[in-house]
Amino acid sequence: MRGTGYVWLAIAIVAEVIGTSALRASEGFTRWVPALVVIAGYGLAFYCLSMTLKSMPVGIVYAIWSGVGIVLITLVAMVLYRQIPDLAAVAGLSLIVAGVVVLNLFSNMQAH
Repeated sequence: MRGTGYVWLAIAIVAEVIGTSALRASEGFTRWVPALVVIAGYGLAFYCLSMTLKSMPVGIVYAIWSGVGIVLITLVAMVLYRQIPDLAAVAGLSLIVAGVVVLNLFSNMQAH
C-alpha cells in the first residue's frame, strides 16, 4: 500500500511545483490564468497529499513533499527566472536532500 502512497505523493509534489511556479506569474492574483493555475495546482496538491496520508506517516510525507518541492522549485526558478543559487544555497539544498534520504532509508515510522 505504501507504493500507492508514493504515487499520490509524486502527483502532489508536481502539482505543488506547478502551482508555485504560476504564483509569480499571477502578479499578486491580478492575472486570471496564472491565478487559476495556482488554485488548481494547490487544490490538487493538497488532495493528493491527503490521499498519501492514508498509508504513510505525516512526518515522512511532509518531509518528502517539502524537501523535494524546494529542490524542484529551485530548479524551475533557475530555468524560468534565471535565479541561480549560490554556494550556501546549494549546501542548504544538499542538506535537505540528505535529510529526506535519511528519513526514507532509516526511519521505521509507521502510519496509523
